[in-house]
Amino acid sequence: MDHDTPPLGAKVVLSQDGLQALITALAMRGYQVLGPVLRDGAIVYDALTGVADLPAGWTDRQDAGQYRLERRTDQALFGYAVGPHAWKRFLHPPIERLWQARREGDGFVVSPPEEAAPKLAFIGVRSCEMQAIAIQDRVFIDGPYPDTAYRNRRHDNFIVAVNCGEAGGTCFCVSMDTGPKVKAGFDLALTELLDGDAHRFLVEVGSAAGAAVLAELPHRLAAAEDLAAADAVIARTAGRMGRHLDTAGLQELLQDNPTHKQWDDVAVRCLTCANCTMVCPTCFCTTVEDHSDLTGQTAERVRRWDSCFALDFSFIHGGSVRTESKSRYRHWMTHKLASWIDQFGTSGCVGCGRCITWCPVGIDITAEVAAIRANLGRTRETEHGGT
Repeated sequence: MDHDTPPLGAKVVLSQDGLQALITALAMRGYQVLGPVLRDGAIVYDALTGVADLPAGWTDRQDAGQYRLERRTDQALFGYAVGPHAWKRFLHPPIERLWQARREGDGFVVSPPEEAAPKLAFIGVRSCEMQAIAIQDRVFIDGPYPDTAYRNRRHDNFIVAVNCGEAGGTCFCVSMDTGPKVKAGFDLALTELLDGDAHRFLVEVGSAAGAAVLAELPHRLAAAEDLAAADAVIARTAGRMGRHLDTAGLQELLQDNPTHKQWDDVAVRCLTCANCTMVCPTCFCTTVEDHSDLTGQTAERVRRWDSCFALDFSFIHGGSVRTESKSRYRHWMTHKLASWIDQFGTSGCVGCGRCITWCPVGIDITAEVAAIRANLGRTRETEHGGT
């Protein structure tokens, strides 16, 4: 086994024991190691102590408004797509205290949160999720008003990405050019390879930190057959996308058609429950609340996730701007796929399909775009004498 420090871009092979050694090495370095685990009938992200915590032999079956777990015929550790959790819950928490005030004498002493940001190591980050983290970095770090708390949690993360070997029924990352192969932002990237009883991981080095950790683990240089097998896994996954989204002219399509009849059609089905925004890995809307105890001795301000689907989210003097479900769905989808590009230079969608899977009534963002395109096409034919 080779224990030399591999260069950036190097590709080596780890066994399952090597993956366990990786988790142990990160924990020894003081990282809080997080990754996929089975809980409450889903694959979610939580603390990992070792390979035994990973969802070996499980996969997910997803469609519009549907999610269930099934047993695989092998013992793949990463043989699923994505679950309801996104990594943003660790970097941009659902509830976060901004400050606390305590009564002292005739006044109050205000103190910021005391908790130091933990060192976080993420195991099993998919390509679409890497893209989502990069999008939130633009929002919270690269903008004119950086979010200090996010920046502190994002600092010194160690990311072990995984190239997808399983496409979900609602995945469309190929359409968004966000997967299934991880391209950047990782320290180490794994491709899980299963050949009969053989179970190994092709590992690509993406950073100096990744190389330093890998040098301590038992590994060997990748052979030609390892590289070919990994390429085949990625190609097979890319060819099995559950959904497709035509992005040609998409920004103009949505921004130029605010009165399209499809918005009325989706409004009949949409519950404005905000599930789509809660599971989305890039949505970042929040609200701020002030709380005090019954004695009047302490008060605090907290920030929590909110959604543009909430009636009060657009409330200003005189009432809410978007009072109808039609306008709220139109705002979300147009922002996600179009005006986000004006703000941040990229689409706000990474093709993970969570908004489709976890919509209680199965509204499909790719189908809504296709319907708008199709109806426009029929309208043009009619205008030019077609049938």
